[in-house]
Amino acid sequence: MRQNPSFVLGEVAEIKRLVRENPWVTMVSHTSDGQLVASHYPFILDESGDDSSDELVLLSHVGRPDEQLHELGQHELLLVVQGPHGYISPGWYDANPAVPTWNFIVAHLYGTPEILTDEQNLLVLDKLVDHFEDRMENPRRMNGTTENAEYAARIVSGTVGFRMKVTRFVAKNKMSQNKPAETVERIIGELEGDGPYASEALAAQMRRVHARLAQ
Repeated sequence: MRQNPSFVLGEVAEIKRLVRENPWVTMVSHTSDGQLVASHYPFILDESGDDSSDELVLLSHVGRPDEQLHELGQHELLLVVQGPHGYISPGWYDANPAVPTWNFIVAHLYGTPEILTDEQNLLVLDKLVDHFEDRMENPRRMNGTTENAEYAARIVSGTVGFRMKVTRFVAKNKMSQNKPAETVERIIGELEGDGPYASEALAAQMRRVHARLAQ
């Protein structure tokens, strides 16, 4: 991904926030036979360490035989984490000539996965379920009942869990940082409106980025 100094996202804390809020991740492998393989799975952060540290560690699992297709653990894996994004019309700028663009936040995370044991995988699956069920009025826990726990133990063999420590990353947060403040406000106003390209999530991300720039 080509970088632009105006849009570089280099803060690990912000990438952790991106993963927490956007857990549906694209996995890409370049396998030993020269093929590119892509899959899509939910990921969570390994929160067992110090959250203030610059270490990025992600947890997930794949269904068999995706671990063979990706040759998990044998080479570097690319994870693409994408946040709010959307079309930005030049009509939202001013009367001067301009072209449309796309605002977005995305991170490319690289590392070699560590394959987990079945017991470790069960713990990760339990955390993954809790991560999403915590928002529910009546959460269904993987180990909430004896029957649920027994069912999970039976199906775990159909999945392969893994832990990936990120060894390098490239991330971009393009939120009109190169535009004047009045133009930014017009863009946010359009995104918060009811037009065909309205996006509350993108507007909120823009407000967050520009509030931090103003500090």
